[in-house]
Amino acid sequence: HEIMEGPGLGEDEISEVRPDIVYVSLSGFGEKGPFAGKPVYDPIVQALSGLASVQGGSDEQRPRLLRTILPDKLTAITASQAITAALLARERTGEGQHVRLSMLDAVVAFLWSSDMGGQTYVGHDVSQQRAASFIDLIYETRDGHMSVAVMTNPQWKALAEVTGHPEWLDDPRFATTELRDLNINERLELIQSVLVERTTNEWMALLEPAGVPCAPVLHRKDMIHHPQVQASGIVTENDHPVAGRLRQARNAARFSGTAPEHRFGAPQLGEHTDEILREAGFSDAEIVQMRKQGTV
Repeated sequence: HEIMEGPGLGEDEISEVRPDIVYVSLSGFGEKGPFAGKPVYDPIVQALSGLASVQGGSDEQRPRLLRTILPDKLTAITASQAITAALLARERTGEGQHVRLSMLDAVVAFLWSSDMGGQTYVGHDVSQQRAASFIDLIYETRDGHMSVAVMTNPQWKALAEVTGHPEWLDDPRFATTELRDLNINERLELIQSVLVERTTNEWMALLEPAGVPCAPVLHRKDMIHHPQVQASGIVTENDHPVAGRLRQARNAARFSGTAPEHRFGAPQLGEHTDEILREAGFSDAEIVQMRKQGTV
């Protein structure tokens, strides 16, 4: 917002031209506070928001970054939802508004429901945050890695039976869902000691029919060819006039009435200049003159 005010594109100036404008301001840390004016990148927000600590597994472990720019992308997704809501409000009231969002806002709100339970009850804060039950549910197999996650008693029973270890069901450490969560390290070590004995495909063939949630850990080059990805049509291919055949992910949301259309790839620099100028009402002669003058 402050950056836009410099060239006269602040909220007040824009609102004079278009009173019902939805004006969106994005920042790293918000408009106030000691970090408000600091430079920001994705890992900086991962650190400050607690995300790196969550990724580390517990307060006792070394914090770790997600190897993807989650704060950057999550802020964009949150902004798109907020803009849609503001546009709906304008349709109903005829009024625009100023939407403010920071990367820190987006990540803390995203984390809260699943990772901030120890901070929810005021006056009952925990001193150390232990590892959550879903951390590192990645197991080594004979030829690779896979994920196996059991939450319910029937799933735990099926896992114990399929792996050939029914004695796990008599172990008091794992008698209930809560106990299996409290004794997570011991439980994961037991499962890992067994899964390494067979290949990923062998375990998939045994675990899937038994109703145990599982999946192979795929490298990116393999993910795009997996039968589930192909059956869902998640990855599409299109021809680009310069780059050739390109592969990309389609829009994740599927609309029954207003399906998004992918008509062309990223345009070349200035590829649509003439087309846009004609839509703006300029004649061909005027466009030629603008090109001669170097205006476009």
